[in-house]
Amino acid sequence: MIYTKLPHTDIEVSKICLGTMTWGNQNTEAEGHEQMDYAIDQGVNFFDAAELYPVPAHPDYQGETEKIIGSWFKKNKNRDQIILASKIAGNGDYSKFIRTTGFSRESIINAVEGSLERLQTDYIDLYQLHWPERTTNYFGKRGYSHDISDHWEDNFHQVLETLRDLIKEGKIRKVGISNETPWGTMRYLEESKVHESLPRMITIQNPYSLLNRLFEVGLSEISMREQIGLLAYSPMAFGVLSGKYLGGNMPDNSRLALFPNFNRYGSENASKATSKYYDLAKEHGLSLAQMALAFVNSRPFLTSTIVGATTMEQLKENIGSIDLNLSDGILEGINAIHNEIPNTSP
Repeated sequence: MIYTKLPHTDIEVSKICLGTMTWGNQNTEAEGHEQMDYAIDQGVNFFDAAELYPVPAHPDYQGETEKIIGSWFKKNKNRDQIILASKIAGNGDYSKFIRTTGFSRESIINAVEGSLERLQTDYIDLYQLHWPERTTNYFGKRGYSHDISDHWEDNFHQVLETLRDLIKEGKIRKVGISNETPWGTMRYLEESKVHESLPRMITIQNPYSLLNRLFEVGLSEISMREQIGLLAYSPMAFGVLSGKYLGGNMPDNSRLALFPNFNRYGSENASKATSKYYDLAKEHGLSLAQMALAFVNSRPFLTSTIVGATTMEQLKENIGSIDLNLSDGILEGINAIHNEIPNTSP
């Protein structure tokens, strides 16, 4: 395993982070425990969860993922071996059954307390805001369209004050953002620079894959210059970059079969690009999955790649990608395909 440090800290994390969003829906508690056992044996010490998980969000099993992690900690008594990340859900359709108060002080405190209880721990190493509270261009949108009906008021300072107080209480150690834009990222950094008592956002968890390199537009410069590390999620584009959907295939119990609403990964251009990446990987004797993950692992702005799996076979291949270094020829081929069919799945 390769290790990096969370920016601005001495906290060492594996460059592969174990994603958990299928546990409690597609995966059972026993399967989640098996995945964690295997991951830690391979040197993975970084797990990422959220109060919302499993995905897709549903009131009947919201929080089950954290409960599965908590029962694993209780069984193994190894909490100190893991760098644990979790998240508070923002406003929106996915979170209305959790709360309706966004990132108010009360909401953040209640979210942290709920996660700590489910996770059976006294602290969370990295606590993240799952997506912005304001209306902006997240899931599936390339550009920003201003919503004049959005009555959100700038509360970056107040959010950081609440997170600061939770850090002082020892309930969280560090903070990060997720699904954030360049503007939002700089506003958080701006607040902590001007007000030194406020905590600094050290990571940003955004989608990044061969089919979605929009992080490179704006955010990558911020990441490099401000040292806010990318935690790349969906590096396999919901499994599309395994190649299993090529030729119109729709395997039973696959994510796109079970959750067709995630259609940003199923467009015609996504299929065309995936087919080209598949041929490139085959030409160089690689699996598409490992090439896709190795590309993400190699990016200079990356802190860790979040990999998730529903089977142990998938998990082994995903974690094994850390041992693969892509040649200049492969990287040139990847960029040629990207230039021809860019960012099909924002």
